Amino acid sequence: MLLQSVLLALAAAVCVRLLYLLVVIRRSSRDKAGLIATKRKGPAKTMIVMGSGGHTAEMLQIVEGLDFTKYTPRQYVIAAADKTSVVKVIDVEVRREPDLAKQDYEIVAITRSRHVQQSYFCSVFTTLTAISNSIPVVVRSRPDLILTNGPGTCVPICLVAFLTKLFFYNRNCKIVFVESFCRVRSLSLSGKILLWITDLFVVQWPGLVKGSGDGRKVEYFGRLSR
Repeated sequence: MLLQSVLLALAAAVCVRLLYLLVVIRRSSRDKAGLIATKRKGPAKTMIVMGSGGHTAEMLQIVEGLDFTKYTPRQYVIAAADKTSVVKVIDVEVRREPDLAKQDYEIVAITRSRHVQQSYFCSVFTTLTAISNSIPVVVRSRPDLILTNGPGTCVPICLVAFLTKLFFYNRNCKIVFVESFCRVRSLSLSGKILLWITDLFVVQWPGLVKGSGDGRKVEYFGRLSR
């Protein structure tokens, strides 16, 4: 009986914490300037989730605009076997900072949560594997900021990061989702899944603000990638 009471109390505490987080996230999304301009004593430890093909190209254009002195160290999370993205990330980092002694980044590979043309049923199992791969990455890194633009790889990373916030392990981590430029009329599947747990959700087409189903949470900044 005592054990049941304890478990019920813990479950209630988790539910209250979850509701609190969702409310705070909803409010913070309305104050985009406040979120971006949050004062920090030092640089933000930044985790950048890469995709493949167009996702990688768009994300690297966003990375090019980052002030590396403010967003460091950087950790790039890439799907296993995505060698092309690895090469492109290294190219950007070396071009931005040719001095090897001053470079402050690493590349981490995890299992892809969903392969191209994979059925949704089968993707449940690969997603669970990706989540198990993501746990040690997120827990070890404890990023201040997670930046992603929607590849399937980002879903397990962001879910694990949200859980670390839920259980007070890394409660100050901010998750920023930038919807891909190619999403003109509707959000991506990753966007629909993560809409409620991201601290800032950015779209690059004005029509998506209303089309998202929750225009109060979605922010339109114009085109971020060129």
